[in-house]
Amino acid sequence: MLYRLAAVLFAVSLAASAQIQSLSIKQLFSFIQSSVQMKQNDKEVAGFLAKAKLTEKLDDRTLEEIQGLGIGPKTLAALRALRDQSGNLSAAAPVTQVKTVPKPPPSSEEQAAIIDDVREYALNYSKTLPDYICTLVVRRYAAPIPGGRYGGHRGDDPSWQLQNTLTVKLSYFEQKEDYKLILVNNTPTQVDYARVGGTRSSGDFGTLLREVFEPASEAHFEWDHWGLLRGRPTYVFAYHVKEERSKWHVTADQEDTIPAYRGLIHVDQETRQVLRISLEAVDLPPAFPVKQASDTLDYDYQDVGGQMFLLPLKNKVLISGGEVLTRNDNEYHLYHKYSAESEIKFDTTETPAPLPEDKTSEQPRK
Repeated sequence: MLYRLAAVLFAVSLAASAQIQSLSIKQLFSFIQSSVQMKQNDKEVAGFLAKAKLTEKLDDRTLEEIQGLGIGPKTLAALRALRDQSGNLSAAAPVTQVKTVPKPPPSSEEQAAIIDDVREYALNYSKTLPDYICTLVVRRYAAPIPGGRYGGHRGDDPSWQLQNTLTVKLSYFEQKEDYKLILVNNTPTQVDYARVGGTRSSGDFGTLLREVFEPASEAHFEWDHWGLLRGRPTYVFAYHVKEERSKWHVTADQEDTIPAYRGLIHVDQETRQVLRISLEAVDLPPAFPVKQASDTLDYDYQDVGGQMFLLPLKNKVLISGGEVLTRNDNEYHLYHKYSAESEIKFDTTETPAPLPEDKTSEQPRK
């Protein structure tokens, strides 16, 4: 993996569609309780509630009970809006807080067996892939750091501004990746992708997985939580790789460092394949231009030549340096089998639309 810095994370969903959700007060209470237990993002919980419609009146007393669960300010504001909108509806029966018993994690023996299965999968992942071609869309954003000179108050959401959009033909042939830049902001270009500047990443087709799970990395794994991703139940493990075992290069302004890193692994409970892996740099050198670096990579099942393969869906790269944050949303579209004909027929004249946020949202477990 290689990240280069030029100058200078889920939306909550109770269903797979973006349709307005009709909720009773009991359902609303259960949803908020679950979101707090799962430590879901305040902004995204509020975003879901903004699309919800109550079937019963939300009164002040119930709102106070919900507030006592430990919700964030944006969620509270969204609930107040629902309270005002539901003022003319019939009153709901009193809601009592239900004490749920958390599902216990797998035993230590089961966890060890899961990690062993995932390690075997990760180390052989690249060998199982077909030769194919796809469209990579890179949307690059920048924002002042919240709490900095230009970024508003500490704790605010970054004010992301789209800088440019790159459309790339990505070929995977004989376990090697090849990137050819086709469009910049929907305009054809002959610029070499390696010379386009800005933040770039590579190695999403196996390198990241292999470097975490190869024995030489000596990654330490521990149980984190039960998850639900794209409708598939997952085991979620936290992991850590020490600096002396790391191979992750972070490069900026012709300086290079290899930091320790940590992250989460989401493992499909049915197949024991990795649906998501994240990593975050730990203890970058104080004098290094990059202050924070992280990457979250999602995989999904794709049809290539009539067979289903687990392939990259999206990865989000976050970098901070000085007063500026940069973010790359890298999305993978239109997979098809690689052949001499596919070289001729590849013709992207329009950039695919961004993926819906619920495709990469961790959903609350029911």
